[in-house]
Amino acid sequence: MDLSYSKEDIAFRDDVRAYLAEALPTRISDVVRSGGELTKEIMEEWHAILQRKGWLATIWPKKFGGPGWTPVQRHIFEEECCRAYAPRIVPFGLSMLGPVLQKFGTKEQQDYYLPRILSGEDWWCQGYSEPGAGSDLASLKTRAVRDGDEWVINGQKTWTTLGQHADKIFCLCRTNPEAKQQEGISFILVDMNTPGIEVRPIRLIEGGFEVNEVFFTDVRVPYENLVGELDKGWTIAKFLLTHERTGIAGVGFSMQALEEVKALARKVRRNGKPLAEDPLFASRIAKAEIDLEAMKITNLRMLFKAQEQGAPGSETSILKIKGTVIHQELKDLARRALGPAAAPFPGHVTEGNLMFGPEDTAYNAARYFNNRKTSIFGGSNEIQRNILTKAALEL
Repeated sequence: MDLSYSKEDIAFRDDVRAYLAEALPTRISDVVRSGGELTKEIMEEWHAILQRKGWLATIWPKKFGGPGWTPVQRHIFEEECCRAYAPRIVPFGLSMLGPVLQKFGTKEQQDYYLPRILSGEDWWCQGYSEPGAGSDLASLKTRAVRDGDEWVINGQKTWTTLGQHADKIFCLCRTNPEAKQQEGISFILVDMNTPGIEVRPIRLIEGGFEVNEVFFTDVRVPYENLVGELDKGWTIAKFLLTHERTGIAGVGFSMQALEEVKALARKVRRNGKPLAEDPLFASRIAKAEIDLEAMKITNLRMLFKAQEQGAPGSETSILKIKGTVIHQELKDLARRALGPAAAPFPGHVTEGNLMFGPEDTAYNAARYFNNRKTSIFGGSNEIQRNILTKAALEL
């Protein structure tokens, strides 16, 4: 990979490695390495460490408090953070709402909210999906009705990731029920401490409570919390989702997973030989690695395009599809390599298995099951193929 980097890029990579070695606490990287739970306190601590260096809002321009990095620098930073087992930066305020406010927000909204996102004073979550509006997001039913200088919001959002920690939520609400399905939707900012909001956790298949239902009953928020034009929220929604889908691709995390699978395949023995020498298993690893190399190039190409045009295009659906498929394939290979030892949940994978050490706990079934969601959220992969067919191929 070094051959594709300039001398400046290699120097930047070395600076990132040095800083991560110095600043990333071992107790935090150990949690990531083992597949343990990342608490709000851990995520906030890591955000604060990066912000002190000015490296938190990696996609923000300098004028808004970001580092103003090139696409290659952002790619290198993600790659090195994954290599060091740093926590993933929570995207909702930094990678989703931040770019939205920078493009569509008023000067007052930018001046108020952007510094609070950087400081960690506000913790945002995303109010998009509803029980009857997931991949078909335009069919959302949550209503926002203007009453003087306020919006009155009623409805329900679901699959709200980390909503239990959030004090703010950006919501898509229907403000004109007479308009066509993808029209009459507005983008509104809501304080989660407003009366009438109830958050209920949803237990996931692996037993965790990462997502939530959020209910709105006569929730009143200031009219000025509207972002962009009234009834034009679908334009903002599409803009935000392209940023989300680029992040879901998770190139760096797949690179990390690939190295872990290779190490595991060298350790596990079947029929007296390392699993890495099994032709079928080795061919699956090779195919995943080839696909990952192709996705790296595609990811960089789209990052450069986004830098030139201000936002990635519909082609990000490619990254979303391939990124989630590759990552799920790598997690499946790790699960198969562990065999029965993959069944325990975090902290117990090594019981009675002297072959495996604490570094192998990230492969357990709980993490495998949790990872199945990635091909669904952010717009299911089936929907992404439809988007590519219509928007990119014009079929």
